[in-house]
Amino acid sequence: MPGLYLHIPFCKQACHYCNFHFSTTLRQKGAMVEALLKELELQQGYLGGEEIQSIYFGGGTPSLLDTAELEQIFSKIYQTHRVAPDAEITLEANPDDLSPEKLRDLKNYSPINRLSIGIQSFADADLRWMNRAHTSGHARSCLDDAIAKGFHDLTIDLIYGSPTTPDEVWAENLRLAFEYEIPHLSCYCLTVEDGTALGTFVRRGHQPAVDEDRAARQFEMLMISTAEKGYQHYEISNFALRGRYARHNTNYWRAESYLGLGPSSHSFDGISRQWNVANNAQYIKQISEGKVPFEREVLTQDQRYNEYVMTSLRTMWGVDMGMIRTWGSNFEQHFKTQAQPFLETGVLVQTEQTFYLSRAGKLLADRVAMELFV
Repeated sequence: MPGLYLHIPFCKQACHYCNFHFSTTLRQKGAMVEALLKELELQQGYLGGEEIQSIYFGGGTPSLLDTAELEQIFSKIYQTHRVAPDAEITLEANPDDLSPEKLRDLKNYSPINRLSIGIQSFADADLRWMNRAHTSGHARSCLDDAIAKGFHDLTIDLIYGSPTTPDEVWAENLRLAFEYEIPHLSCYCLTVEDGTALGTFVRRGHQPAVDEDRAARQFEMLMISTAEKGYQHYEISNFALRGRYARHNTNYWRAESYLGLGPSSHSFDGISRQWNVANNAQYIKQISEGKVPFEREVLTQDQRYNEYVMTSLRTMWGVDMGMIRTWGSNFEQHFKTQAQPFLETGVLVQTEQTFYLSRAGKLLADRVAMELFV
């Protein structure tokens, strides 16, 4: 199920916690769109002519693209790739960009059928602390408008564990998500990344480090409340009503092929990974010269095993021992040996040939994966 990812590297302002590649100046937006169109031509053979099952506009803030720019990009996508009639086509968006007029245009003049909205919180104190451009009022009105315009395939992002998010605020964020009957939730623990404003604030003592006990407690609140509302916890940070998984992101976790376009985007063809330069000016210049500015790495068996364990362990489908055996009996023996202590403590659960994390184990996902790596 090949997918297509387009990175739109522009934002109105920088969120304090974000370490993705973006620019807060829009001066190069037109040139960037032209470069994306050119890269679609240059990379059209990467997926071997297979039919595209999902298209995802990420960033950055793709909702900063206007209707004409989106029309240009879709026209080129359909010229250069075969797209399945029922493809999932997602646009990431910020609430303050989704005016009723914007939503009307997206619905009427584009093939976009899914919105991923960066709510992050319904509480203004959280949003100010994160340096988000929208307010809680924007968050609620954009959801009202999106649903009214016929966008029912929605996902929202929420962040827990921040110092401005006590348990009662987190519970209210979840209550509002359930009230809107959002079919898909992506919920992330606040992390402090190097190179971000938040990383600098914490290092200088201007902000506290993440309270790990609070984060763990709020993750457990999340798992319990979503289960009560009928959501499946199908990936560590992702929860969906039955059958409403994000098809594009599920492809990542299940090691399907995908092509990434734009600066900093990544691609995977089953045996190698490549990533474009994370610099807007360099990307635009080299694409204009007919060259895709990327680095490539052919994965070793050890790397393919490690990646499979890392991604599969995060999902409700777990690690399939049949897949492990394809790399050889030594990988199977290593996995079983390393998994045994986690089975004994109930962190891992085994069902026939599948190993997956228990609810308690999901709090330790990264540590367990590291112990299972070769």
